[in-house]
Formats: sequence, structure tokens, C-alpha cells
Amino acid sequence: MRFDRITLDPEVMGGKPCIRGLRITVGTIVGLIASGLTEDEILDLYPYLEREDIKQALAYAAWRSEEIEVPLDKAA
Repeated sequence: MRFDRITLDPEVMGGKPCIRGLRITVGTIVGLIASGLTEDEILDLYPYLEREDIKQALAYAAWRSEEIEVPLDKAA
């Protein structure tokens, strides 16, 4: 999947993954969904977001959660 709406910029929100360079993070969107808000409610709260932004935020979070971290001492 291509994440063309997810941006990483050290000058915006401390480099956290954001939506289209805006000051709303992927984590914020995931947290709102986890709290039970619907896509429509999120779009009402943040009118500058688009439905595709929410979909990509969730897909990006799912992709990141599948990463496996290997301790450096066991990588060899």
C-alpha cells in the first residue's frame, strides 16, 4: 500500500506520522476510532480531513504494528 497522505517531518508534531503535513497525527486518529468515534464524527471534528485520510491512518498504524523489532545483541 502506498501512504501518500502520511507525512513525517521533524518540524511538525516532533516528527510523528501526520496526515498531509497537518498537525493531526496518525495516533490521534487511531485513538479517536478506538474511543468509539465514527468516521463521520471525526470528519465533523476535523473538517479539513478527508475520509481517505482516516483510511490511510488506520492502514499505516496496522502496517507499523506488524513490524518486528529484533534486539541488537540477538541480530547477529
